[in-house]
Amino acid sequence: MRASLIDSSLITHHFLIMFRNHDNRPRIGLALSGGAARGIAHIGVLRGLSEHQIPIDCIAGTSAGSIVGGAMASGMPLAEIEELGLSLRWRDVGRLTMSRMGIQSNERLERYLRERLPVTRFEELPIPFAVVATDLHSGDPVIMRDKGDVPFAIRASCAIPGWYVPVMDEHGRQLVDGGLVANIPSNTARSLGADIVVAVDVNAEGARFLGPSQSVVSVVLQSMLLVQRVACLHQLEAADLVIKPAIGHIRWDEMARAPELISAGYDAAVASVPEIKALIQAAISSAHKWYRLRRRTDSRHKRLSST
Repeated sequence: MRASLIDSSLITHHFLIMFRNHDNRPRIGLALSGGAARGIAHIGVLRGLSEHQIPIDCIAGTSAGSIVGGAMASGMPLAEIEELGLSLRWRDVGRLTMSRMGIQSNERLERYLRERLPVTRFEELPIPFAVVATDLHSGDPVIMRDKGDVPFAIRASCAIPGWYVPVMDEHGRQLVDGGLVANIPSNTARSLGADIVVAVDVNAEGARFLGPSQSVVSVVLQSMLLVQRVACLHQLEAADLVIKPAIGHIRWDEMARAPELISAGYDAAVASVPEIKALIQAAISSAHKWYRLRRRTDSRHKRLSST
């Protein structure tokens, strides 16, 4: 037992030194899935990774994942993110509207985030961040990153079609929930420069709860899940590792179960730590240093593009 503790301490010390030297390790990106109330589990994942010194260099989020990802990318402390998850309710997200395009408007969510995020512009975020929404007309993904308004982007990504009114952007596009096209935004995280993509799928267990759905939101979300199940396969394959919180017994409208969701996310993250560290170590030990080569190539391309 004593030898095991010493080995564990040495490994942790090694990783702490390695992580301080950003150029000596691959960039790690998170891809946070949609999942309505289940997205609160992402908060537990963040805490689990943080406590085990797993650095996060960029984040991509869809729907509920964009709320948690945006909070972290803005520099909000983990304790405050957890408080946000514990206190958030559906009344903070939407209100009834007279529109024929939806039952509610989720403008309240945008205002809620604007009042709380330390940084609200993409170009000022301390951690690179991308949000995925869907163009309702074309069905194409709309990736918002690099510049623009973060609360607006998150609101668009969370506009559940049929329930929330589509969000109109500056180009006249009607934007709805990003889960329709990329519920697990692994490729988007990769586009931010991630060498290793860790995806978090809060819908991995499907629906194990008993009894019928008890709200319109739950019915819509369960219907979307059936469509997403096949669409997510290639998104899962694009990730290097997928964290799967054991929350299939919790409905998508049960925000009040936030403590349980956070705990499940934490447990799943902690269980994944050895595999994540193995991926990092394998990348660093690679004879070809593939991630350094790509980084040099990307930097050269950017210099040429700017001339």
